[in-house]
Amino acid sequence: MQHTQNTIREFESFKWLDYTNPDKEILKQLSDHYNLDFFQVQDTLQHGHLPKFEQSENYRFIILRVFTSSIRHGSTTINQFSNKIAFFYSDNWLLTVHRSEFNFLKVEDRKFEHPEQLLIYIISQMIFSYEKPLSDLDDNITSLEKQVFLKDQSKISLEDLYLLKIQTRITKKLLVMFQNVVNQINPKEEYTTALHDIKDQLVGLVLSYEEILENANNLLNTYLSVNAKKSNDVMKLLTVFSAFFLPLTFIVGVYGMNFQNMPELNTKYGYFVVVACMGAISLGIYIWFKRNRIF
Repeated sequence: MQHTQNTIREFESFKWLDYTNPDKEILKQLSDHYNLDFFQVQDTLQHGHLPKFEQSENYRFIILRVFTSSIRHGSTTINQFSNKIAFFYSDNWLLTVHRSEFNFLKVEDRKFEHPEQLLIYIISQMIFSYEKPLSDLDDNITSLEKQVFLKDQSKISLEDLYLLKIQTRITKKLLVMFQNVVNQINPKEEYTTALHDIKDQLVGLVLSYEEILENANNLLNTYLSVNAKKSNDVMKLLTVFSAFFLPLTFIVGVYGMNFQNMPELNTKYGYFVVVACMGAISLGIYIWFKRNRIF
């Protein structure tokens, strides 16, 4: 079980309190000290809470999620993909609460003049966590496209394509929620340029994920179409064989009946006539198929 860790750092104009995996008692103390809303504190304890922004009278509250998993692990839920960081901040303090440890929160060698400056820096580092899954998804799309279009479908399955689609869709939704929260942040004027850069990065990432999702949908449809064409080709081949053999089977069935009064059985050249008719029927069917370009 992970133990509670806390880091308190005093900057020139504000204090930063960072808590990793705090228990309820610690959160209650922080809530009482900074007069935090009870329900917002409860949100920090929920594993799967989605990104959000809330404005209170004396502080602002934000929840954002960091991408912490790997596409190659087969994760398919937001909890498996990411971990959240909760932010409480005002003009002279910043409180961060999270369950997992993050290396980008170790900023001993950096100086910050305001909580919003530190907040924007942390958010920018969180955005970088979505670059690696984007690259992995793009590589998976490229690999699967080669297998589909180079007639090597035996190495992939419908499950592979569906997993790729669902991973892209969930990651994109998570990033869009991230973007919606960032768009609600209204920092001091000196930090607006840095925040605009973050917004531009988010727009680019969302567009890239949208493109990969579209490619995944197209690839899935192409794979289904290719398999449907294979099934159609098999049915077409069976139909051609049936068209040849059904009339011949009918003739053989008629003359295979054991009736005594069948004049053709006593004809000297009856066998050859029937065989010739069967050959003529087969030739006629073949010519008809050729003229209609069925094969």
